[in-house]
Amino acid sequence: MTRNKVPLAYLPSDAARKTTYKKRMKGLAKKVSELTILCGIEACAIVFSPYESNPKVWPNSRGAQQVIARFQNAPAPDEKRNLNQESFARQRIAKINAQLEKQREENCKKVTKLAVFQCAEGKSMGDEMIVDLDDIDRLTQENISKIKNKMDELI
Repeated sequence: MTRNKVPLAYLPSDAARKTTYKKRMKGLAKKVSELTILCGIEACAIVFSPYESNPKVWPNSRGAQQVIARFQNAPAPDEKRNLNQESFARQRIAKINAQLEKQREENCKKVTKLAVFQCAEGKSMGDEMIVDLDDIDRLTQENISKIKNKMDELI
């Protein structure tokens, strides 16, 4: 036979409430004990009750104090994990701006390289291809450095 589901509501009878408290307190202590044994963790339970003058502490006062002290001395949660929407958006914008800048540099190098090849072939660069001479100089110096490095490797 199955048990009837107990409605989760305040019990009006003092005697029923006290009896339920005692049964549930035993069950709670058992669950905390099982959790610590099965998972190999530290845990404690402290319950204040109107039926007892002192709070119920599991496993004991000293064990609970050790768990609480460890909790209080634990480092703050990692802020990267606890991002709010604003900080998340700021990080994404900064990352995308860095990607955009990198892409602009790559595009500038490609346009400069194309302009150099067109000039070498004697073709006109046209109005749409405006290239800074500093960019051409930088590209040329990079290529010269690469050639020197490869020559040094061969020797």
